Amino acid sequence: MKLLLVEDDPVIVENLTALLKEEGFQIVQASGQKLALELLEKEKIELALLDISLKDGNGYSLCTAIKASGDIPVIFLTASDDEYSVVAGLDIGADDYIAKPFRPKELVSRIRSVLRRCGKKEKILSLGLIRLDTIRGTVEKNGSELILSALEYRLLLIFLNHKGVVLTRNKLLEELWDIAGDFVNDNTLTVYIKRLREKIEDDPQNPVLIKTVRGIGYKAGEE
Repeated sequence: MKLLLVEDDPVIVENLTALLKEEGFQIVQASGQKLALELLEKEKIELALLDISLKDGNGYSLCTAIKASGDIPVIFLTASDDEYSVVAGLDIGADDYIAKPFRPKELVSRIRSVLRRCGKKEKILSLGLIRLDTIRGTVEKNGSELILSALEYRLLLIFLNHKGVVLTRNKLLEELWDIAGDFVNDNTLTVYIKRLREKIEDDPQNPVLIKTVRGIGYKAGEE
């Protein structure tokens, strides 16, 4: 599920990108209206997150252009929480609105709510009896929900997006770096793979879903 983030504050962009990647979304980013419109033509965007104040143009005119060209839902991210800004955004077709500073979990919940409301198709990734819903952010095993930490979820998502591919430990660390920085080192990666196996494997001592490729790394796949 690919989202367009239009925001000119690099700190917000960095933090939001890490957060949304952790939740299973792909992010393309633009700091202004011109680049955003170019990306909308090139990429298959499922939802747009727009700031009102941009380097060129503004969120209102960009929202109008997006709505005129298709059915992509729009959520405004803005520091303006006055009634006029809210009404103006909704009147031109925005699907939701959240004021800065926003709570990360609330933002993710609003994104998923808008996607469901707009009828966007959910993306289900599966491996054996494991099913990961990238819209709801849930993981099930044989119909029962599993409780995963943020890093366990992200690690599983990486494996499911690379089924049948051998991933080196360095590759896994690179993928996880955006979320946890220095916290994820080689030792903690081993710990998290062990914890993930304990939750998804029938026999964690003899894993069949996430297999070790000796001397190289790991591969997700069924026997």
